[in-house]
Amino acid sequence: MNIRVFSISALFLFTIITLAAQKDVRAEQDPFPAYGSGPVEVRVYSDYLCPPCQQLEFALEPVFKKLAKKKNIKLVFVDVPGHAGSVLYSQYFLYALKYNNSASEALRIRSILFRAGPQLEMTTREKLEDLFTSRKIGYTVFDPKPVFKFYNAYITEDRIDTTPSCVIIRDGKKDKFIGMEPVAKALKSLI
Repeated sequence: MNIRVFSISALFLFTIITLAAQKDVRAEQDPFPAYGSGPVEVRVYSDYLCPPCQQLEFALEPVFKKLAKKKNIKLVFVDVPGHAGSVLYSQYFLYALKYNNSASEALRIRSILFRAGPQLEMTTREKLEDLFTSRKIGYTVFDPKPVFKFYNAYITEDRIDTTPSCVIIRDGKKDKFIGMEPVAKALKSLI
C-alpha cells in the first residue's frame, strides 16, 4: 500500500531539520547520492521503512546497478521521511556516503538498510551502528542538514507525497511515476 499521507510528525521533523541548516550548501562538500552525469536525470524517491519501497528496492537492485553504470543517466536517490525513524536511516546512509561515496557502495548500503527496515529493533543509533559494524560499513558522522535541504528541495519541486515514486527528466520534459509497478516499468525502460 502506498503512503498517501505522510506521518505529520516525521515530515515536520524532517522540515525542521532542513530549515535549521545555517551554512551554505555545496554538493561537493557534502555527500549526495547522485551518480553519473548524463542528460537523463532519474530521481528515485523512497523511504527505508515503506514496505512497497522495500519490495521495489529488492526487485530493482540489478536495474539500479545497470542504471548507475550507464553514461547517459544521472541517478539520484532521495530519501523521503514517511515513517518515524526514516530520518535516522537517512542520516546513517549519508554518514556512510561521507566515508565512501561511490555508486557501488551506495547501492550496497541501500540494500542493507532496506533489509533492516522491517526490523523494528533497528530504530536507535546504537542498533544502526552495530549493523554497520557487522556489515563492515565505514561511516563518518557529520551534520547532514545541508543534504536534507537538497532532499527537501527535490521533494518540493517534484511534489512528492507518496513513495515509491520516481521522476525522469529528459529533453526538457519531466515524467512522474508513482507506485511499485509504474516505477519499476519506468526504470526498466531506461536499461
